[in-house]
Amino acid sequence: MPDIYAAIKADHDRHRELLATLEDTSGASDTRAAAWREFYHDVKAHAAAEEETFYSKLISETWGQEHARHSVHEHQELDDIMEELNEMDMASPGWLTRFKTLKHDYEHHIDEEENEIFERAREVISNDEIAGYGERFEARKKKEAKLIEEKKADALEE
Repeated sequence: MPDIYAAIKADHDRHRELLATLEDTSGASDTRAAAWREFYHDVKAHAAAEEETFYSKLISETWGQEHARHSVHEHQELDDIMEELNEMDMASPGWLTRFKTLKHDYEHHIDEEENEIFERAREVISNDEIAGYGERFEARKKKEAKLIEEKKADALEE
């Protein structure tokens, strides 16, 4: 089983592939629609699992509190854009414009995680302390994937 850093990075790599597919397709093609569904569901499950496992551990470290809060805030901003896109006609020019914002912001977020947060987390959290977090992340992601629609319905009620 991969460690937490490898598990998160593997998801990021897949998300980069899906972003490229979405950017390279046009209109409401089947390819774009399928890539969007996978991206939308996987990113939502990924972000929730990341917050529950990795960022909860970072918050327990003095250094990590500000960085974890910043990343969780970015998750919310990205989620808001994804919800906008999910409601738009993907064949419209407005969809592509908004998607480009999402792509830019998401790539910035994952680059920051991989190049700054991971590096610092490795310095302040020992391997012994974080052992098993990759498995926890994967298990939580599977659970979160099943809760996406339920959480969306709950959010609409607020």
